[in-house]
Amino acid sequence: MSGRALSFGAGAEAYERFRPGYSMELFDRVMAYAGRTVRTALEIGAGTGKATRLFARQGISVTATEPDAAMLAELRKHVPTDVTTVRAAFEDLRPGETYGLVYAAAALHWTAPEGRWPRMAALLEPGGVFASFGGTVRPADPAVEEAVRAARAPFLESDEVPSPDGTPPEQAMQWPGTELRQSEWFTDVQQSVVERHMVMSARDYAGHLSTVSAYLVLPASQREEVLDRITRALPETVELQGDVTVHLARRCDEHDGPTRA
Repeated sequence: MSGRALSFGAGAEAYERFRPGYSMELFDRVMAYAGRTVRTALEIGAGTGKATRLFARQGISVTATEPDAAMLAELRKHVPTDVTTVRAAFEDLRPGETYGLVYAAAALHWTAPEGRWPRMAALLEPGGVFASFGGTVRPADPAVEEAVRAARAPFLESDEVPSPDGTPPEQAMQWPGTELRQSEWFTDVQQSVVERHMVMSARDYAGHLSTVSAYLVLPASQREEVLDRITRALPETVELQGDVTVHLARRCDEHDGPTRA
């Protein structure tokens, strides 16, 4: 895994405090797509459990996996006690138990591309559902967003994670839908957006940015300086847009025997 992928543990408490959670609208969309009762789910890269809580509190038996010990420790403080937690990267998981749903919340881009989809299929029941969802949180006002961009420019050209397969942002189907459509292991690929709006203080938005990998991998002195510059460039209260892009796919029925990555 890359340094950015493994950078989150140092800010686990801030991640829990400042990262927004997920809505029931997202849960309902995944369940409507599944079209059947989902009893078990495996989460990849669970972080501090923002999405874990959403699914576990609706009666699904969730196994949450996370490679970072500090993030997993923070997760265990906040999720229902019946959630199974495992310290493991996606690549460490071996076919064995299968699940009705496998999902990743703002984490799939940290997984290795080699063998990703056969490995994913191996974790799903025949006809099981895969879901990936996430989205950046940005100032809703373009002028405020430009002020943030100018404040960070001496330190970071961009704070986003590039598309793993190079899909341009203007293309209708975004990653991982692009890969899923080409995979023999999955079918019925769908992409949709769940709107998410919020308001934060300038300091809380800077706190949110402090949990973003681009800032976490900066030297501490630079990170402190750029976040201070951004805070001073913001209005006291910041209206934010953090729409969640959702990708859904179904394991192909013909892959109904033992699958190996």
